Amino acid sequence: MPQPVDLFEKENDLFEKDNFGAMAKKLMVLKNPFSKRWWRILRFFIVGWTLSFVFLAIVRGVGTVEQGQLQFSFGFSIKIALTLGPIMGLVSGFAQIIIEERIYKYLPIQRLLFIRFIYASIFIIVLIVAAYGVYQLYIGTDMGIWDFARDDGSAAIYFYVIFVDFFLSVLRQVNLMLGEGNLMKLLRGKFYTPREEARIFMFLDLQSSTNLAERLGHIQYSQLIQDCFNDLGIAMESGAEIYQYVGDEAVLTWPLQEGLQNQNCLRTFYGFKELLKKNSPYYRTKYECEPFFKAGLHAGVVTVTEVGKYKKEIAYHGDTINTAARIQGQCNFFNEELLLSESLKNQLNTKAFIFKPIGSVPLKGKKEDVPICSVSSNS
Repeated sequence: MPQPVDLFEKENDLFEKDNFGAMAKKLMVLKNPFSKRWWRILRFFIVGWTLSFVFLAIVRGVGTVEQGQLQFSFGFSIKIALTLGPIMGLVSGFAQIIIEERIYKYLPIQRLLFIRFIYASIFIIVLIVAAYGVYQLYIGTDMGIWDFARDDGSAAIYFYVIFVDFFLSVLRQVNLMLGEGNLMKLLRGKFYTPREEARIFMFLDLQSSTNLAERLGHIQYSQLIQDCFNDLGIAMESGAEIYQYVGDEAVLTWPLQEGLQNQNCLRTFYGFKELLKKNSPYYRTKYECEPFFKAGLHAGVVTVTEVGKYKKEIAYHGDTINTAARIQGQCNFFNEELLLSESLKNQLNTKAFIFKPIGSVPLKGKKEDVPICSVSSNS
């Protein structure tokens, strides 16, 4: 079983101590700069910042005259925008990665706001240095960098940059709420008309949740759910989309071929299991438990569409989802941690997992019994 990707140095000792300085140092140690998730974030910010600078060049370069000493043509302003945009996109993207992966879930709002202020200040400094270097590269000037930063009209650019940074951060949060990549699809109207897709669905359920809720209380139990579902972010590396959180249950989905490729739909479960095991000292210390999930999988054709007028949501409808949920509900009865339909098992070509036929079982809401199998890792 491949070990789940860890982007940073060990986190258990990182957050057990309330030492902000030590945390900041360890956050700078990045281990995996090539994950799919990272590339999606970087691409979003590179494109966003490039378009923003091109827009600024058009607004300031067509029919206007610069107030300061720096004068350049519209063509040069576009060239500068196309160079500066990717640079600032990389800076902004890596900052977002650090915030999402290791800062957001561990710090109170006061520190997050303080970090955001520090980041904005550093971002402006980086912008000035990068812009000065790009301007010198393409045009050249005798001005020093301090005079360059204070040139007439610069304040308006700084305000614009802060606004764009805020706007892109908000768009990123909206994208996360809708699911990775769904924001652009929604804007293109891809979900306006119901359409069919072949998909795999996994229902994950926290075991002994009632006892945990009674023992921990509502607040601490909710924090436990937060931590578990934060660790579930590892599913992104296998191309999974987190469709819904329903109480202590999470619903994951893959396009059929992407879920079958490299047995991603199965590897996700065991990767999540391994990560929970790796973080068990943290869970034992904070919650006096080791969270354990069971899951059910099924594949088939579903309908996807946009629903809601005042609160929009991308929804999947169809018997495939109900069947996956019912299969998960059989885990306790058969004392298995992972069950899947035989029809899905037949589409998986793998020797990395062991399948044990359980037989056809009646599922609530199904007229005919459904053949299911248990799964265990072969490693």
